[in-house]
Amino acid sequence: MNQLIPIEFPNNISVYIKREDLIHPFVSGNKFRKLKYNLLQAKEENESSMLTFGGAFSNHIAAVAFAGREQHFKTIGVIRGEELVDKVKDNPTLKFAQECGMQFEFVSREMYRHKQEETFLSHLKEKYGSFYLIPEGGTNALAIQGCEEILTDKDAEFDFVCCAVGTGGTIAGIINSILPHQKVLGFPALKGDFLKDEICTFVNNKNWELIQEYHLGGYGKVNQELVAFINHFYKETKIPLDPIYTGKMVFGILDLIQKNYFSANSKILLIHTGGLQGIEGMNEKLKNKKLATIKIHD
Repeated sequence: MNQLIPIEFPNNISVYIKREDLIHPFVSGNKFRKLKYNLLQAKEENESSMLTFGGAFSNHIAAVAFAGREQHFKTIGVIRGEELVDKVKDNPTLKFAQECGMQFEFVSREMYRHKQEETFLSHLKEKYGSFYLIPEGGTNALAIQGCEEILTDKDAEFDFVCCAVGTGGTIAGIINSILPHQKVLGFPALKGDFLKDEICTFVNNKNWELIQEYHLGGYGKVNQELVAFINHFYKETKIPLDPIYTGKMVFGILDLIQKNYFSANSKILLIHTGGLQGIEGMNEKLKNKKLATIKIHD
């Protein structure tokens, strides 16, 4: 569903948001898209277990855990950070995943860097047996195939399609499905230029750009300006945003409009990729620092 953002913009610019967060109550947005064909492939390969990777507040970990339970898979999450082993009950994301039946393998940050190496994967297979491997963030060819279905024929009217960028799978699928007159703008949640090369391995279309100015210092970094923006945006529109991905993307787009980045009469579509489950964990961090929290409920 594309929802018009009820804000008056200059130069007759109109902004809509595609509510991918409403696809599923627990496997929302791009996670639903990324897992769709991976779940089918796991069944095709007759695997009964799925193993994947993520951090303490990973939307992907939560989504895989719930989807696994729903589709009758055993799930294993390799979690970055040994110190989290005795903090599951205090972490909303990990607690949810555990309640969905996910088993955890906590590893050091140093060890986590080797997650794609065969030696590390062999160790996991020895410990857990055979499993269907889903990469960190869920990005692989099947995930991109799912994300290519985000846009529909009804979206042909838009000049720009915008989304947050984590591992690059979602934007790659969108890039592959745009029409010649459209341009994709990506807003990375991570600091650094490495994402461009990774995205290029999955796409041929060159009509896209990464906007690097709105990550606020890197993954998981927020400030009080962003918190205030998310709260004000919800008050004005009743659309909830998460602080890691979509909140930064929408903040960036509205800032670019004010800076005249877009030509007059532009029609802009924002992709809401979900991730709202991460708000509870972020609010705990903000409370511990005695800072204002995100309020997306009336």
